[in-house]
Amino acid sequence: MLKGERVVLRPIEPEHLPNYIRWFADQDVLAFFGPYRPMNLAQEQAWYESQNKDRETVNFACEYEGQHIGGGGFSRLNHAHQSAEVGLFIGEKSFWDQGLGQDMLTTLVSYGFDYLNLHRIYLRVFAENQRAIHAYEKVGFIPEGRFREAEWRHGRWQDLLYMSVLRHEWQGKPQSSA
Repeated sequence: MLKGERVVLRPIEPEHLPNYIRWFADQDVLAFFGPYRPMNLAQEQAWYESQNKDRETVNFACEYEGQHIGGGGFSRLNHAHQSAEVGLFIGEKSFWDQGLGQDMLTTLVSYGFDYLNLHRIYLRVFAENQRAIHAYEKVGFIPEGRFREAEWRHGRWQDLLYMSVLRHEWQGKPQSSA
């Protein structure tokens, strides 16, 4: 279990899966995150089992005041190059715009550098998702590049921004998510 300033990250358990199904069927949640299609329980269970066996993946359920509100973790974990991609989302819309995603990201980045021994943590974000970009920058992520019309989403091409933070940059900044 990982504790942020306000959130708690714990391993995903089977009882969390119905929340993911509900969240990934919500168009507001899917606007910037998630699979391209809703998933049923069997598909979500298959994902759960596969990610538990994947040595390049570490995922967590995010809780706030005892309620499961989202998730996050690392994929493309490369120990040889000490890098990984981080991803996260708040699925419970009533908790959006409260700084909880920023706290989750800060907690994940600390875990990545302190326990996974990473040197570089990166992410991809839709260029029009200004709310997320602002939060990522506050945590310490720096834009690296723009992949123009890189993904087809919602009936049109979307630009993707790549952002990263390096261990020495992280160690030189205050560890507050506020």
